[in-house]
Amino acid sequence: MAGELTVIAEFSINPENRSLFLENCAYDSERSNADEPGCHAFDVITSNEDPNTIVLVERYTDQAAFDTHLKTPHFEKFAATTKALGAVEKSVRFFTRTAP
Repeated sequence: MAGELTVIAEFSINPENRSLFLENCAYDSERSNADEPGCHAFDVITSNEDPNTIVLVERYTDQAAFDTHLKTPHFEKFAATTKALGAVEKSVRFFTRTAP
């Protein structure tokens, strides 16, 4: 869908907290896909070169749908747990789909 917003967020996590952080990401992904009509996809991927680099690739109808995501209980839990685990947000990038 043209105009769709894609968000790519990259995190770094200490090896001892990796499993818990992946569980946290999976929970946010599951709830986003199930509970948010404006969320079209939410994938959690890991780097082949560095297993402690975790990337979230999220697709939303538009900026408003993403803004709604940021106010959900599951995102609030994700943000709090991410901080508690010491995950470092390396980058968050926003893209607008232009084709097809």
